[in-house]
Amino acid sequence: MFIPESIQRLIVEEKVKTDDIGMSNATVFFYGDKILKVQECSAEAENEHRMMQYLRGKLPVPEVYAYEKADGKTFLLMSKCEGHMACDTEYMQDPAVLCRLLAEGLKKLWSVDITDCPSDQRLIHKLKQAEYNIQNGLVDLDNVEPDTFGEGGFRDPEELLGWLYDHVPEEEPVLSHGDYCLPNVFGMGDRVSGFIDLGRTGVADKWCDIALCYRSLSHNYSGAYGYTAKPSAGYDESLLFRELGIEPDPEKLRYYILLDELF
Repeated sequence: MFIPESIQRLIVEEKVKTDDIGMSNATVFFYGDKILKVQECSAEAENEHRMMQYLRGKLPVPEVYAYEKADGKTFLLMSKCEGHMACDTEYMQDPAVLCRLLAEGLKKLWSVDITDCPSDQRLIHKLKQAEYNIQNGLVDLDNVEPDTFGEGGFRDPEELLGWLYDHVPEEEPVLSHGDYCLPNVFGMGDRVSGFIDLGRTGVADKWCDIALCYRSLSHNYSGAYGYTAKPSAGYDESLLFRELGIEPDPEKLRYYILLDELF
């Protein structure tokens, strides 16, 4: 694979292995303590680089060593996060610690001052992006919830988008990760040690991250992903909300899970 010379100089003599965890379309290579993420040029790829720079010193995010664009692709060379993914066995086998870790991560995100945040991911922009995704065939219908479309669900993505426009909730703006799933959060014990995959990070409703975290927990504990531990008997859906100190909002949970079907 072609790699820009400026990046090749930084990874020379390093052994390489690839990463196959997560749902991203990017190709990820490990070079010792460095990670190279290669993906098609896009607004998300640009935003990830921008937000990693913006959040340096504010949150535990990877350090950017180099960023290049060539042949219609972006090449992001960054540091490796310390600790383990939240979907690792040690966390999956202890749901209380896992939910404490995830709640801490959400609170860290929400504590960041968004006054000068360079990325606006609120619904006025997200719904337009969803419309673009539909028009350009970018909705992956093979990776949606089984009841989203078809009998008892929406006829097609266009009908879902119409419903989303008709049911826009009131937003509580915070710094949102935008894809707050277990593989994107790293921890050491019950302390968050890193956030990755920041392409959708920016100002958005706090319930966006809560909803995607809630869904990710449900999927992982149902055994939906082969890389997870077996479901633990100690998990229940109230754990995350107890750690956050808030009551579940079923309407917002459903809204943001449905919105994510179009991304």
